Amino acid sequence: MTKTIIKTDKLCKTFSSGGNQQHVLKNLDVSLIEGDFTIIMGSSGSGKSTLLYALSGMDKPTLGEITFEGKNLTNLSNDQLAIFRRKYCGFVFQQIYLLDNMSVLDNVLASGFLINKNRRELVTKAKELLEQVGIYETSWTKFPTQLSGGEAQRVGIVRAIINNPKVLLADEPTGALNSASSDAVLDVFTHVNGNGQSIVLVTHDVETALRGNRIIYLKDGVVCGDLQLGVFRKKENMVRHEKLKHFLTEMGW
Repeated sequence: MTKTIIKTDKLCKTFSSGGNQQHVLKNLDVSLIEGDFTIIMGSSGSGKSTLLYALSGMDKPTLGEITFEGKNLTNLSNDQLAIFRRKYCGFVFQQIYLLDNMSVLDNVLASGFLINKNRRELVTKAKELLEQVGIYETSWTKFPTQLSGGEAQRVGIVRAIINNPKVLLADEPTGALNSASSDAVLDVFTHVNGNGQSIVLVTHDVETALRGNRIIYLKDGVVCGDLQLGVFRKKENMVRHEKLKHFLTEMGW
């Protein structure tokens, strides 16, 4: 049985600049399912990142509603939204915001302590997660500047999931990585989704999009396409690629 985790109702976002108004999201209705790996695609300026930030409460919509497991986020104050994000959301961005003056392990623990005050339990969990993403003990005391981009991004994912968020939100997480590092990071996303983690990821990259089971395509602030790809399996990648390519062509990609 599917469960809706996030739902928008006639979501609108308008920016004003120099007396002009830019309507980025226009009466957008979308339902996101728990456990899905949802990919949001679209050309530059289509509203992808604006939608992602609205879904997490990082940016308030101009009109419309966003409900998270039935709770209306648009009625919450900024302080309430901050608490909501801390408890229910994990974030991964293209820019890897690790603290350069803290070790790999301490970067993860600093995020974890916001929710869990049991240090022993948290340290054990952090080490287990780091090992699962290929960051082993020899790297735990390193500083972020001593890591490759792919390693740092994998640490960023662990930091984002240390508190068991209901949803992991990512904005172009492989945009600054080479192909090998990108594949390693995408393997981590696939792994955590396989363990039941709900993911919403914005990308313009086809290889990244192939990892999702659902593709939502935005054009001029509205949903103009919705593709079900099914669970990612590498041996079926050619078939998935052709299906996605056909969909994107129809969308005018």
